[in-house]
Amino acid sequence: MEVMTDLQGMGESNCAWNRRLLLHRDTILAAAAIYKEMYGNEDGSLPATFEILYMIGWKPHESQAKPAKRGSATASFGDLSKISRPTDTDKS
Repeated sequence: MEVMTDLQGMGESNCAWNRRLLLHRDTILAAAAIYKEMYGNEDGSLPATFEILYMIGWKPHESQAKPAKRGSATASFGDLSKISRPTDTDKS
């Protein structure tokens, strides 16, 4: 039950489009019993792992800045390693 509360607190309780609106207590208790049987440790603890996937959506808009023409750059990414770091004498 604590894991379900934690997941809800992280906003992970509504990640399926076709989910049922309520998750009944009996369903949670049955799932917990099965999980404990399959994955429970000898000391009675239950390991729980999950993955968090972050996604972002993006759609072009006419007001968005357009990229510069290919080849119009004035510096090369390959030259970035040649840039020297500022020294104490450069701080005047």
